[in-house]
Amino acid sequence: MAVRTKKQSRAERNIAWCERYLRIPDGRYVGQPLKMAPFMRDDFRAIYDNPHGTRRAIITRGRKNAKTTESAMILLLHLCGPEARPNSQLFSAAQSRDQAGVLFSLASKMVRLSPDLNSVVVVRDTAKQLLCTELGTLYRALSAEASTAFGLSPALTIHDELGQVRGPRFELYEALETATAAQENPLSIIISTQAPTPSDMLSVLVDDAKTGSDPRVVLRMDYAPDGLDPFSEEAIRAANPAFDIFMNKAEVLAMAEDASRMPSRQAEYENYVLNRRVEANSPFVSRSLWASCGGEVEDFDEDTPIYAGLDLSSVNDLTAFVPIGQPNADGVWHVRPYFWLPGDGLEEKARKDRVPYDIWHRDGHLLAAPGKSVDYEFVAVFLWDFCRTHNVKKIAFDRWGFKHLKPWLLKAGFTEDSIEEIFVEFGQGFQSMSPALRELEGEILNGRIAHGNHPVLTMCAANAVVVSDPSGNRKLAKDKSSGRIDGMVALAMAMGVAPMDSDGMPATSPWDDPDYSLVA
Repeated sequence: MAVRTKKQSRAERNIAWCERYLRIPDGRYVGQPLKMAPFMRDDFRAIYDNPHGTRRAIITRGRKNAKTTESAMILLLHLCGPEARPNSQLFSAAQSRDQAGVLFSLASKMVRLSPDLNSVVVVRDTAKQLLCTELGTLYRALSAEASTAFGLSPALTIHDELGQVRGPRFELYEALETATAAQENPLSIIISTQAPTPSDMLSVLVDDAKTGSDPRVVLRMDYAPDGLDPFSEEAIRAANPAFDIFMNKAEVLAMAEDASRMPSRQAEYENYVLNRRVEANSPFVSRSLWASCGGEVEDFDEDTPIYAGLDLSSVNDLTAFVPIGQPNADGVWHVRPYFWLPGDGLEEKARKDRVPYDIWHRDGHLLAAPGKSVDYEFVAVFLWDFCRTHNVKKIAFDRWGFKHLKPWLLKAGFTEDSIEEIFVEFGQGFQSMSPALRELEGEILNGRIAHGNHPVLTMCAANAVVVSDPSGNRKLAKDKSSGRIDGMVALAMAMGVAPMDSDGMPATSPWDDPDYSLVA
């Protein structure tokens, strides 16, 4: 009696092809036959045995789990393997040329290490292309610097480390996804560590995939849940299925140890190793610590010494004025921030930035300047009125734009002498900002800040990212931040001009005591 053999599934056929023709491209076992790890096999089954067919597959896990190797395997399957369609176009997309070259380089090594593939695939190193001569299939590595992706028709697109994209849009991704419309069954593969914030493109795609509304979208996600100790092996294993297979355990555990001792490294560790949504740049203050300083803000009386920071930004962008003072004798700095945006087009800007400026304006947290810009006259009149009714000692300002503000200050009622007395030029570089951030950080850590959970300032705090120079000095970096940080810049400047003693408390002069005398 003849024995009927079970027919291979599409995934099993692809797994068998990879293990027959591909070689390990680098590392200690370079050149040896490739043996797929169990989690890779499961990825293939999820993608290729999906009864609904797969339109998009998202694979997200910690770094060093051979995500690029798996991408190269899928690429070669569609270039010269069982998934290849004659004369089809295949692309990989990345943010930078260097990142785009990583997948190409790995796939090229696999081709050159395999006698069978090397005989049918031409490697074009300069152009970052692979051509299967027998089938006419062509692969190209693209980056965001590419002049255009329009006019292409990809059967397969691999988006490498899409988690690096900040914000909800990426032109190259959108161009390639749109270009697949001409294909009958296009496949889009996204393999990446998670993006830091919920508003980033990959996070939006992952959250949509979680709903299960489109059965053609496959989500393969490994991460450490929030309830786990981030420095435990259990948390590491949850995000890294290769931990017990081929990862360097000692290296990963050392990273965990470093992150546990140095908080500035924890965010990067949680994002890259634990695959959590955590800002990989060094955040200035954690959300929980900021929230712990959300006490009620008291009004400033006419005698409360006030120090403030003024971040003018541009006339059509967010402007921040942040005064601080200590109305009580408990040493707590109370923060009463003011923010402006142009009134015209406020709803449109809210939609564009995905920030509820219009709601904040309605609730009194954001002022809308009349017109299409926050003109300097409007700011100058506000500052004059504020200084007339409060005991303002110093207002720190960035030299950018102040020359345009000063004439309006004089028109509003300030004199040259009062401007010189109150307004203090405050640089945005390491020299000025590092001491200010140190003071602000100390006050936050010691619970000597009360901000009342002001929503605009809280947004700025969540977005604030610091960068360091080789000497360890720090500054806030607008270009590294995921959103507006103007309020935190102004708060840091205010703290920078507030007098402090060695303990971080306001310095007092003995001459404030009317009975003080140098004569005993």
